[in-house]
Amino acid sequence: MSDLPSRRAANARLPPEVNRILYVRNLPFKITSEELYSIFGKYGAVYQIRLGDKSRDTRGTAFVVYEDIYDAKAAVDHLSGFNVGGRYLVVLYYQPAKFQRRVEVEEKKKEVEELRRQVQRKKLALSAEEED
Repeated sequence: MSDLPSRRAANARLPPEVNRILYVRNLPFKITSEELYSIFGKYGAVYQIRLGDKSRDTRGTAFVVYEDIYDAKAAVDHLSGFNVGGRYLVVLYYQPAKFQRRVEVEEKKKEVEELRRQVQRKKLALSAEEED
């Protein structure tokens, strides 16, 4: 993009959440990796792009890994709110702790739902026994 020393001087102190892995949400469901490379590649060398599955949970999302943290910062600064295919991108820095908590909450919700089903079955069985 521009010359590296001047970018580093301008961004000497980066916030702690800044890293080279970006989490992108609200992507058009039919977007391809090549299209993402053309959009995100304008801000620096992209190391890897992982597009979400076509399954319900991860479609419309992607992880973009830059080779340089300053390129990632430039992409977040310029592409958050960028319109792609009629959708406005949400570009965030990947925060592993936050994602792990989300996974744990989902697991707990499933566990609670299963316990509720078990209690409901027991109540039905008890009420059926009482009627006999």
